[in-house]
Amino acid sequence: MKLKGKRVLVTGSEGFIGSHLTERLVELGAEVTALVQYNSFNNWGWIDTFDKNIKDSINVVTGDIREYDGIKRIIKGQEVVFHLAALIAIPYSYLSPMAYVRTNVEGTTNVLEACREYGVQKIVHTSTSETYGTALYVPIDEKHPIQGQSPYSASKIGADKIAESFYRSFDLPVATIRPFNTYGSRQSARAVIPTIISQILSGKKKIKLGSLIPTRDFNYVKDIANAFIKIAESDKTIGQVLNAGSNYEISIGNLAKKIIDIIGEKVEIVCDDERLRPEKSEVNRLLADNTKIKELTDWRPEYTLDAGLEETINWIKGNMRHFKTDIYNL
Repeated sequence: MKLKGKRVLVTGSEGFIGSHLTERLVELGAEVTALVQYNSFNNWGWIDTFDKNIKDSINVVTGDIREYDGIKRIIKGQEVVFHLAALIAIPYSYLSPMAYVRTNVEGTTNVLEACREYGVQKIVHTSTSETYGTALYVPIDEKHPIQGQSPYSASKIGADKIAESFYRSFDLPVATIRPFNTYGSRQSARAVIPTIISQILSGKKKIKLGSLIPTRDFNYVKDIANAFIKIAESDKTIGQVLNAGSNYEISIGNLAKKIIDIIGEKVEIVCDDERLRPEKSEVNRLLADNTKIKELTDWRPEYTLDAGLEETINWIKGNMRHFKTDIYNL
Protein backbone atom coordinates (compact mmCIF):
# COMPACT_ATOMS: atom_id res chain seq x y z
CA MET A 1 0.00 0.00 0.00
CA LYS A 2 1.28 3.45 -0.91
CA LEU A 3 -0.02 6.33 1.18
CA LYS A 4 -0.08 8.93 -1.60
CA GLY A 5 -3.70 9.95 -2.13
CA LYS A 6 -4.94 7.88 0.82
CA ARG A 7 -7.29 9.39 3.39
CA VAL A 8 -5.17 9.17 6.53
CA LEU A 9 -5.97 10.05 10.15
CA VAL A 10 -3.31 10.71 12.79
CA THR A 11 -4.44 10.71 16.42
CA GLY A 12 -2.05 12.57 18.69
CA SER A 13 -1.00 14.62 15.69
CA GLU A 14 -0.17 17.67 17.76
CA GLY A 15 2.43 15.87 19.85
CA PHE A 16 6.11 15.12 19.50
CA ILE A 17 6.17 12.07 17.23
CA GLY A 18 2.70 12.71 15.82
CA SER A 19 3.62 16.13 14.47
CA HIS A 20 6.68 14.77 12.65
CA LEU A 21 4.61 11.92 11.22
CA THR A 22 1.89 14.34 10.11
CA GLU A 23 4.40 16.51 8.25
CA ARG A 24 5.93 13.48 6.55
CA LEU A 25 2.53 12.19 5.42
CA VAL A 26 1.77 15.55 3.81
CA GLU A 27 5.12 15.40 2.00
CA LEU A 28 4.17 11.93 0.69
CA GLY A 29 0.91 13.26 -0.74
CA ALA A 30 -1.56 11.70 1.69
CA GLU A 31 -4.87 13.42 2.45
CA VAL A 32 -4.21 13.99 6.15
CA THR A 33 -6.73 14.55 8.91
CA ALA A 34 -5.02 15.53 12.15
CA LEU A 35 -6.89 14.80 15.38
CA VAL A 36 -5.97 17.26 18.12
CA GLN A 37 -7.29 16.89 21.66
CA TYR A 38 -10.04 19.41 22.22
CA ASN A 39 -9.15 22.41 24.37
CA SER A 40 -10.89 25.75 24.89
CA PHE A 41 -7.86 27.68 23.62
CA ASN A 42 -8.09 26.00 20.19
CA ASN A 43 -4.41 25.16 20.60
CA TRP A 44 -3.15 22.75 17.95
CA GLY A 45 0.14 21.94 19.68
CA TRP A 46 3.12 21.64 17.34
CA ILE A 47 0.84 21.89 14.29
CA ASP A 48 0.59 25.59 15.10
CA THR A 49 4.31 25.88 14.26
CA PHE A 50 4.08 24.24 10.82
CA ASP A 51 4.88 26.14 7.66
CA LYS A 52 1.71 27.61 6.19
CA ASN A 53 1.84 25.38 3.10
CA ILE A 54 1.89 22.24 5.25
CA LYS A 55 -0.71 23.49 7.72
CA ASP A 56 -3.07 24.44 4.90
CA SER A 57 -2.78 20.89 3.53
CA ILE A 58 -4.08 19.32 6.75
CA ASN A 59 -7.67 18.91 7.91
CA VAL A 60 -7.37 19.61 11.64
CA VAL A 61 -10.19 18.30 13.83
CA THR A 62 -10.58 18.43 17.60
CA GLY A 63 -11.90 15.65 19.78
CA ASP A 64 -11.04 13.12 22.46
CA ILE A 65 -10.33 9.43 21.97
CA ARG A 66 -12.01 8.72 25.31
CA GLU A 67 -15.38 9.65 23.76
CA TYR A 68 -16.59 6.98 21.34
CA ASP A 69 -19.29 8.86 19.42
CA GLY A 70 -16.88 11.68 18.61
CA ILE A 71 -14.02 9.44 17.51
CA LYS A 72 -16.44 7.41 15.39
CA ARG A 73 -17.46 10.50 13.43
CA ILE A 74 -13.82 11.40 12.85
CA ILE A 75 -12.76 7.93 11.66
CA LYS A 76 -15.68 7.53 9.25
CA GLY A 77 -14.30 7.75 5.70
CA GLN A 78 -10.65 7.24 6.65
CA GLU A 79 -8.60 4.57 4.88
CA VAL A 80 -5.54 4.48 7.16
CA VAL A 81 -5.31 5.37 10.86
CA PHE A 82 -2.11 6.05 12.80
CA HIS A 83 -3.02 5.89 16.48
CA LEU A 84 -0.54 7.84 18.61
CA ALA A 85 -2.80 9.67 21.08
CA ALA A 86 -1.86 8.63 24.62
CA LEU A 87 -0.80 9.77 28.05
CA ILE A 88 2.93 9.10 28.04
CA ALA A 89 4.76 10.53 31.07
CA ILE A 90 5.89 7.78 33.44
CA PRO A 91 6.27 9.91 36.62
CA TYR A 92 2.75 11.34 36.28
CA SER A 93 1.36 7.81 35.98
CA TYR A 94 2.38 7.23 39.61
CA LEU A 95 0.12 10.13 40.60
CA SER A 96 -2.87 9.44 38.35
CA PRO A 97 -2.94 5.82 37.16
CA MET A 98 -6.66 5.80 36.29
CA ALA A 99 -6.14 8.62 33.77
CA TYR A 100 -3.77 6.29 31.90
CA VAL A 101 -6.29 3.46 31.84
CA ARG A 102 -9.03 5.75 30.52
CA THR A 103 -6.89 7.29 27.81
CA ASN A 104 -4.55 4.47 26.80
CA VAL A 105 -6.79 1.43 27.24
CA GLU A 106 -10.33 2.74 26.84
CA GLY A 107 -9.31 5.35 24.28
CA THR A 108 -7.49 2.79 22.16
CA THR A 109 -10.51 0.48 22.33
CA ASN A 110 -12.69 3.31 21.00
CA VAL A 111 -10.31 3.94 18.10
CA LEU A 112 -10.12 0.26 17.15
CA GLU A 113 -13.87 -0.28 17.44
CA ALA A 114 -14.54 2.69 15.14
CA CYS A 115 -11.93 1.40 12.67
CA ARG A 116 -13.70 -1.97 12.69
CA GLU A 117 -17.12 -0.41 12.15
CA TYR A 118 -15.98 1.61 9.14
CA GLY A 119 -13.64 -0.92 7.52
CA VAL A 120 -10.39 1.00 7.80
CA GLN A 121 -7.77 -0.62 5.52
CA LYS A 122 -4.78 -0.37 7.90
CA ILE A 123 -4.24 0.74 11.48
CA VAL A 124 -0.85 1.35 13.04
CA HIS A 125 -1.14 1.28 16.83
CA THR A 126 1.63 2.81 18.95
CA SER A 127 3.23 0.81 21.76
CA THR A 128 6.43 1.54 23.70
CA SER A 129 9.60 -0.27 24.69
CA GLU A 130 8.57 0.37 28.31
CA THR A 131 6.17 -2.58 27.96
CA TYR A 132 9.19 -4.90 28.12
CA GLY A 133 10.35 -3.58 31.48
CA THR A 134 13.95 -4.26 32.46
CA ALA A 135 15.55 -6.53 29.89
CA LEU A 136 15.58 -10.21 30.85
CA TYR A 137 17.84 -10.81 27.86
CA VAL A 138 19.35 -8.62 25.15
CA PRO A 139 18.86 -7.63 22.49
CA ILE A 140 15.12 -7.49 23.17
CA ASP A 141 13.06 -9.12 20.43
CA GLU A 142 9.28 -9.12 20.15
CA LYS A 143 9.04 -12.45 22.01
CA HIS A 144 10.50 -10.92 25.16
CA PRO A 145 8.07 -11.04 28.13
CA ILE A 146 6.13 -7.86 28.85
CA GLN A 147 6.25 -6.41 32.35
CA GLY A 148 4.10 -3.65 33.85
CA GLN A 149 6.74 -1.81 35.85
CA SER A 150 4.78 1.46 35.94
CA PRO A 151 1.09 2.33 35.58
CA TYR A 152 2.03 3.89 32.24
CA SER A 153 3.63 0.71 30.90
CA ALA A 154 0.76 -1.39 32.25
CA SER A 155 -1.76 0.79 30.43
CA LYS A 156 0.19 0.44 27.19
CA ILE A 157 0.37 -3.33 27.64
CA GLY A 158 -3.42 -3.26 28.00
CA ALA A 159 -3.76 -1.21 24.83
CA ASP A 160 -1.41 -3.53 22.92
CA LYS A 161 -3.41 -6.56 23.98
CA ILE A 162 -6.67 -4.90 22.93
CA ALA A 163 -5.10 -4.31 19.50
CA GLU A 164 -3.98 -7.94 19.36
CA SER A 165 -7.48 -9.12 20.32
CA PHE A 166 -9.12 -7.04 17.57
CA TYR A 167 -6.80 -8.63 15.02
CA ARG A 168 -7.43 -12.15 16.30
CA SER A 169 -11.16 -11.74 17.00
CA PHE A 170 -12.28 -9.50 14.15
CA ASP A 171 -9.44 -9.78 11.60
CA LEU A 172 -8.82 -6.05 12.00
CA PRO A 173 -5.79 -5.05 9.86
CA VAL A 174 -3.78 -3.58 12.73
CA ALA A 175 -0.02 -3.53 13.22
CA THR A 176 1.70 -2.45 16.44
CA ILE A 177 4.87 -0.39 16.36
CA ARG A 178 6.97 -0.53 19.51
CA PRO A 179 9.40 2.42 19.35
CA PHE A 180 12.40 2.44 21.63
CA ASN A 181 13.38 5.76 23.21
CA THR A 182 12.65 8.48 20.69
CA TYR A 183 14.24 11.95 20.82
CA GLY A 184 14.49 15.03 18.64
CA SER A 185 12.96 18.44 18.02
CA ARG A 186 9.62 19.24 19.74
CA GLN A 187 10.15 16.82 22.62
CA SER A 188 9.32 18.17 26.08
CA ALA A 189 11.63 18.13 29.07
CA ARG A 190 9.74 15.17 30.54
CA ALA A 191 12.27 13.15 28.46
CA VAL A 192 15.92 12.86 29.39
CA ILE A 193 17.65 14.25 26.29
CA PRO A 194 15.83 17.61 26.19
CA THR A 195 16.17 17.75 29.99
CA ILE A 196 19.95 17.51 29.71
CA ILE A 197 20.26 19.88 26.76
CA SER A 198 17.91 22.58 28.08
CA GLN A 199 19.57 22.66 31.51
CA ILE A 200 23.01 23.10 29.94
CA LEU A 201 21.83 25.76 27.49
CA SER A 202 20.14 27.69 30.30
CA GLY A 203 23.59 28.22 31.82
CA LYS A 204 23.33 25.79 34.73
CA LYS A 205 26.64 24.44 35.99
CA LYS A 206 24.93 21.55 37.77
CA ILE A 207 22.34 19.56 35.85
CA LYS A 208 19.85 17.40 37.72
CA LEU A 209 19.02 13.90 36.49
CA GLY A 210 17.59 10.69 37.88
CA SER A 211 19.54 7.44 37.84
CA LEU A 212 22.59 7.50 35.58
CA ILE A 213 22.92 3.71 35.40
CA PRO A 214 20.05 2.63 33.09
CA THR A 215 20.81 2.09 29.42
CA ARG A 216 18.53 3.07 26.56
CA ASP A 217 18.27 2.52 22.81
CA PHE A 218 17.78 6.05 21.46
CA ASN A 219 16.23 6.79 18.06
CA TYR A 220 15.88 10.06 16.20
CA VAL A 221 12.28 11.11 15.64
CA LYS A 222 12.54 11.33 11.86
CA ASP A 223 13.66 7.69 11.76
CA ILE A 224 10.71 6.68 13.95
CA ALA A 225 8.22 8.63 11.81
CA ASN A 226 9.59 6.78 8.81
CA ALA A 227 9.13 3.46 10.64
CA PHE A 228 5.43 4.24 11.10
CA ILE A 229 5.10 4.81 7.37
CA LYS A 230 6.99 1.67 6.37
CA ILE A 231 4.83 -0.45 8.68
CA ALA A 232 1.66 1.07 7.23
CA GLU A 233 2.79 0.40 3.68
CA SER A 234 3.68 -3.27 4.22
CA ASP A 235 0.96 -5.95 4.09
CA LYS A 236 3.34 -8.28 5.94
CA THR A 237 3.01 -6.29 9.17
CA ILE A 238 -0.70 -6.93 9.76
CA GLY A 239 -1.20 -8.65 13.11
CA GLN A 240 2.45 -8.11 14.05
CA VAL A 241 4.28 -6.26 16.81
CA LEU A 242 7.47 -4.62 15.52
CA ASN A 243 10.33 -3.07 17.43
CA ALA A 244 11.58 0.23 16.03
CA GLY A 245 15.04 0.62 17.50
CA SER A 246 18.69 1.13 16.62
CA ASN A 247 20.22 -1.99 18.23
CA TYR A 248 22.62 0.35 20.10
CA GLU A 249 22.53 1.20 23.82
CA ILE A 250 24.10 3.89 25.97
CA SER A 251 23.80 4.61 29.69
CA ILE A 252 22.14 7.82 30.84
CA GLY A 253 25.42 8.86 32.46
CA ASN A 254 27.43 8.38 29.28
CA LEU A 255 24.69 10.05 27.25
CA ALA A 256 24.90 13.12 29.47
CA LYS A 257 28.70 13.22 29.07
CA LYS A 258 28.34 12.95 25.29
CA ILE A 259 25.88 15.87 25.18
CA ILE A 260 28.12 17.95 27.45
CA ASP A 261 31.06 17.30 25.10
CA ILE A 262 29.04 18.23 21.99
CA ILE A 263 27.82 21.50 23.55
CA GLY A 264 31.29 22.22 24.95
CA GLU A 265 30.38 23.42 28.45
CA LYS A 266 31.83 22.42 31.82
CA VAL A 267 28.91 20.95 33.74
CA GLU A 268 28.52 18.76 36.82
CA ILE A 269 25.92 15.97 36.81
CA VAL A 270 23.86 15.62 39.99
CA CYS A 271 21.55 12.74 40.82
CA ASP A 272 18.26 14.26 42.07
CA ASP A 273 16.25 11.95 44.35
CA GLU A 274 12.98 13.53 43.15
CA ARG A 275 13.67 12.21 39.65
CA LEU A 276 14.33 8.61 40.69
CA ARG A 277 11.68 6.01 39.90
CA PRO A 278 10.58 3.61 42.64
CA GLU A 279 13.23 0.87 42.83
CA LYS A 280 11.09 -1.95 41.41
CA SER A 281 9.68 0.37 38.74
CA GLU A 282 12.98 1.46 37.17
CA VAL A 283 13.71 -0.08 33.78
CA ASN A 284 17.44 -0.69 33.92
CA ARG A 285 18.22 -1.82 30.39
CA LEU A 286 16.63 -1.46 26.95
CA LEU A 287 18.32 -2.61 23.75
CA ALA A 288 16.27 -3.38 20.66
CA ASP A 289 16.50 -6.32 18.33
CA ASN A 290 15.29 -4.68 15.11
CA THR A 291 15.58 -7.78 12.93
CA LYS A 292 11.84 -8.22 12.44
CA ILE A 293 11.03 -4.72 11.18
CA LYS A 294 13.97 -4.91 8.77
CA GLU A 295 12.73 -8.25 7.45
CA LEU A 296 9.06 -7.19 7.01
CA THR A 297 9.75 -3.68 5.71
CA ASP A 298 12.72 -1.91 4.17
CA TRP A 299 13.10 0.38 7.20
CA ARG A 300 16.56 1.17 8.52
CA PRO A 301 17.54 3.92 11.00
CA GLU A 302 19.43 6.59 9.09
CA TYR A 303 20.58 8.89 11.90
CA THR A 304 23.52 8.14 14.17
CA LEU A 305 23.13 9.23 17.78
CA ASP A 306 25.67 12.02 17.31
CA ALA A 307 23.92 13.36 14.20
CA GLY A 308 20.53 13.29 15.88
CA LEU A 309 21.85 15.00 18.99
CA GLU A 310 23.40 17.78 16.89
CA GLU A 311 20.03 18.50 15.25
CA THR A 312 18.23 18.33 18.59
CA ILE A 313 20.65 20.70 20.30
CA ASN A 314 20.33 23.21 17.47
CA TRP A 315 16.54 23.08 17.67
CA ILE A 316 16.45 23.53 21.45
CA LYS A 317 18.86 26.50 21.16
CA GLY A 318 16.23 28.30 19.12
CA ASN A 319 13.29 27.19 21.26
CA MET A 320 14.38 27.63 24.87
CA ARG A 321 11.11 29.49 25.57
CA HIS A 322 9.41 26.09 25.67
CA PHE A 323 11.54 24.83 28.58
CA LYS A 324 11.14 25.60 32.29
CA THR A 325 14.55 24.45 33.49
CA ASP A 326 14.02 25.50 37.13
CA ILE A 327 11.33 22.87 37.75
CA TYR A 328 11.11 19.11 37.35
CA ASN A 329 8.85 18.39 34.38
CA LEU A 330 6.70 15.34 35.15
